[in-house]
Amino acid sequence: KPHPPLWVACTQRETIRLAAQKGIGALSFGFVEPGEAEQWVGEYYDIIASEACVPVGFSVNANLACVLPLMCHEDEQEAIDRGLDGAHFFGYSLGHFYGFGDHQPGVTNIHEQFLANRSLFGFDRETAAQVGVSLRARMTKSVDGVDEGVASLRGAIGTPDQIRDLLLDYEAAGVDQVIFVSQAGHNRHEHICESLELFAREVMPEFAERDPAHVAAKEAMLADVTGAALARRDPPRKTDPDYRLPPPVGAV
Repeated sequence: KPHPPLWVACTQRETIRLAAQKGIGALSFGFVEPGEAEQWVGEYYDIIASEACVPVGFSVNANLACVLPLMCHEDEQEAIDRGLDGAHFFGYSLGHFYGFGDHQPGVTNIHEQFLANRSLFGFDRETAAQVGVSLRARMTKSVDGVDEGVASLRGAIGTPDQIRDLLLDYEAAGVDQVIFVSQAGHNRHEHICESLELFAREVMPEFAERDPAHVAAKEAMLADVTGAALARRDPPRKTDPDYRLPPPVGAV
């Protein structure tokens, strides 16, 4: 005790609603933009605070997390070269297994398909590799101020200042946690370690400093809400003291 927090992985908004109804954390793998995340956060917490929330566990884990690729470097182009292709392969693989893929185990070469088809599924390298622009979960090409083509995954791949600005947007949107993906594709171990060290040194401290106050305010705000939700939950089932597991059939 306390009981481990329960989470559910979400790629669709309906699953986020279900998570709130069950009083569990929503872990979004949708590479959502901060503006859209703000809408998800509002709806999630509205449901948590409503009678629709009947916890499936013995505590309420009211948290919404988003997943983003991460590669942090002082030079933006170096961050892109080190981390973008691995991030794209991770995203493409998710799509392959949960969306568009036709997979024959032991035969299908996902990486070959990725290299041949990445641009068709939101992983165009040229679009995502733009430099000198604000980071987004997905980048688009702009022609005369109008976004064109399929948005391409980027996330937190850039300089410390770029990543800080992106995370400030997620913080302002009310997202509780951001989970980074770095170990993907052909990303090198030493590059991942350097990225994490730079992020921890240059970006993380200000967010960590604000976190205790955020957590305390959130707990105070949700105290009555979670108490009411748990009161709607069925009590724990009692174990029959005479229950036994019989030996397997044929056991000596």
